[in-house]
Amino acid sequence: MTMESSPEKPVPLREMASAVKSYVERCGRIWVSAQIIELNKRKGFNFLTLRDTSEEVSVSVTLTTAILDAAGPVSEGMAVTAELKPTVWLKYGRLSYECSSLRPTGEGQLLAQIEHLKRLLQAEGLFNAELKKPLPVLPKGIGLITGKDSAAERDVVVNVHNRWPAAQLHIRNTLVQGPTAAAQVIQALSELDDDPQVDVIVIARGGGSVEDLLPFSDEALVRATSKARTPIVSAIGHEVDTPILDLVADLRASTPTDAAKRIVVDMAEEMAGISGARERMVSVLRSWIDNQVTALNQWRQRPVLKDPLSRFDVYSQQISSLRGQLLSAVRQRLDRESTQVSSSRALVNSLGPQSALARGYSILVDAEGKNISSVKETTIGSDLSAHLSDGQLTLTVKNKGES
Repeated sequence: MTMESSPEKPVPLREMASAVKSYVERCGRIWVSAQIIELNKRKGFNFLTLRDTSEEVSVSVTLTTAILDAAGPVSEGMAVTAELKPTVWLKYGRLSYECSSLRPTGEGQLLAQIEHLKRLLQAEGLFNAELKKPLPVLPKGIGLITGKDSAAERDVVVNVHNRWPAAQLHIRNTLVQGPTAAAQVIQALSELDDDPQVDVIVIARGGGSVEDLLPFSDEALVRATSKARTPIVSAIGHEVDTPILDLVADLRASTPTDAAKRIVVDMAEEMAGISGARERMVSVLRSWIDNQVTALNQWRQRPVLKDPLSRFDVYSQQISSLRGQLLSAVRQRLDRESTQVSSSRALVNSLGPQSALARGYSILVDAEGKNISSVKETTIGSDLSAHLSDGQLTLTVKNKGES
């Protein structure tokens, strides 16, 4: 590309920039392999810095959020294959590259495939919390699916027996990596799930690369785990490893050792807890008994309980005092009444006929005992009786004289 120009006849900058842009864009779209060394996400648009996998060559790339999401989980350091188109931004004259397609390669591709399957299974609800089955408090039988003579098998077996020696382990050894591993794990899972002696199943293996752990993100294994009736514990890899089996299992253990600790209690800890509880119960009971004894002693020290008859003595004294008061009051009343009777008797005697008789008077009564108070009440010849102070006389009326 040649453009005629001179100091007297310069070419406008926009023409040169447009010519460069036209020349660059003649390259069209090109598929390249590279590594992501920087990723900046923006709303709607994203910016990548891609570097050659063997040389210190880097370019800036722009791509839409839709293209980035379609690529799956993308992170810095991941190897990718990208379809790029070089272009020039006229406003700044800056060379840039537009990405129309992005595909992870190697481990990144596996992660993208796992992420895609994970989204599909999540949409079906296989990871929902309400589907998680609770683990038995003390399982009578523990199923273990792991590699033969592996560190994972040893970690689970040793820790289970150390924590609860009476635990019964039903071990199924399978391949834990490779193309046939998932099928073998599914078969072992089916056998243990049908065994009535198995209360919980542990699927365990040590850490490894994404390729090594790929069988535990197998869709068939994930669905078989979801349909199992027996609670399943996933103990795959280390804390940072998260195969899809971890999401569908009823419990995710960070390591095989952690799985052993989660499925059985520690007998030594439980015995220590029981001993501690027993000691606390004895202490509380003794404290309660001491409080009751103290309360009883306080009640016994009260006068009414210390000498129950003492109250009766008080009442007896009160009754004796009241009896004395009553007798005194009766005597006083009798004395008053006797005095009054004597006075009344003296009055009656002074006013009665006997007193008149004592002074020399007499009382005349006829034969019928009727008092004679007038001579008119007698007749000549009638018999009368005269009552005197010391006896009576029988009289005959011989004469009457009226005054």
